[in-house]
Amino acid sequence: MFDRDQETPIVLAGGRVIDPAAGRDETADVLIENGVIAAVGQGIRPDGARIVDVADAWVVPGCIDMHVHLREPGEEYKETVASGTKAAAAGGFTAVACMPNTRPVIDTDQAVRQIYHLAAAAGYARVYPVGAISAASKGEGLAEMGEMRKAGAVAFTDDGLPVEDSQLMRRALEYASTFEAPIISHSEDLALARNGCMNEGELSTRLGLRGIPRVAEEIMVYRDIALAAYTGHHLHLAHISTRESVDLIRRAKERGVPVTAETAPHYFTLTEEAIGSYDTYAKMNPPLRTADDVAAIRAGLADGTLDAIASDHAPHSDMEKLVEFERAANGIIGLETSLPLALGLVHDGTISAARLVELMSVNPARILGVAGGRLAEGATADITVIDPQRVMVYTEEAIVSKSRNSPFLGRELTGRAVLTMVGGRVVFALEG
Repeated sequence: MFDRDQETPIVLAGGRVIDPAAGRDETADVLIENGVIAAVGQGIRPDGARIVDVADAWVVPGCIDMHVHLREPGEEYKETVASGTKAAAAGGFTAVACMPNTRPVIDTDQAVRQIYHLAAAAGYARVYPVGAISAASKGEGLAEMGEMRKAGAVAFTDDGLPVEDSQLMRRALEYASTFEAPIISHSEDLALARNGCMNEGELSTRLGLRGIPRVAEEIMVYRDIALAAYTGHHLHLAHISTRESVDLIRRAKERGVPVTAETAPHYFTLTEEAIGSYDTYAKMNPPLRTADDVAAIRAGLADGTLDAIASDHAPHSDMEKLVEFERAANGIIGLETSLPLALGLVHDGTISAARLVELMSVNPARILGVAGGRLAEGATADITVIDPQRVMVYTEEAIVSKSRNSPFLGRELTGRAVLTMVGGRVVFALEG
């Protein structure tokens, strides 16, 4: 449909333009010229422009996934920056933030620059590297956070592992405050969670699997909120999965603690029952929880307790997944299903369309301190066009990612991105 190097002005005509930052939700045209949004309004038809009819579609600020694993360097057989960002574009994401638990860990300025180089060469989506809190994510001493920040790291985390040493976590928060970068917490008490492979409860007992108790998450959420309150620095909590975690965050915000939080689509669409007959594609960390937890996550997204929806895209090959449940790697892919699953919250009335855009564009940009989340004139033209009624069946053949580990295979989903633009350049267009 489009040439990726298209320089002709483009008008996205007649779509529902949703821009919560500007309070806009109306039928309008969007003109893109020279990589920026030149105008938003009615009846825009400049001479020589390519007119793209997007009637019945939503035109929104480019979606930003603030928690993905791109596996490069070190595990390119699972995913690369190029394949992951191509999947991101197909999922409607104009930008992603990649976690540092690669091999080697992203814990130096050179490693941060390498990610930017790989993303620029691929050209599908912006990539914002997240640096490690501790050297090699070993939890023994701070990494060179200042140098990584200068190189472009947008946040810091040891995601995949918690920072178990409370003094080290305190120091990370205090140090990060000097250059205004958030600390992202992987909230898990390893002494409680160790060797567990699913939510602890009746089902884990019936299946004969060692469980991970919900308090393994909640204790660390409580600790890190306390440290954020003490230091006064921005804490971001990743992949929240339990009812009590949501309540802790809600109460912290009421007290004015500088905390934000994300959840992932699997935590508001699936319960532990998805494991079924030991389906390793439903194994993740934190694990899938109960129906009560799902309801609490959905409520937290609706009332503002939870700030963002992030995929926690975690690709694995069959070598890591098609093994005994206890031995299988944690994680699922999510870049191509995150937006359709989140649209389900709009379809069932849990949140509004504008709230969805806040959760998947406005707030991730704000939390990470990066450009995006708006469709104002003069802004860079990172844009996602969504057909909210487009029905898709998620099949292995349709997957763009290198990996296939998804519990949503075979599911019919309603709504998806049909056009993704980065800097005014079309990086994905759904044919037909």
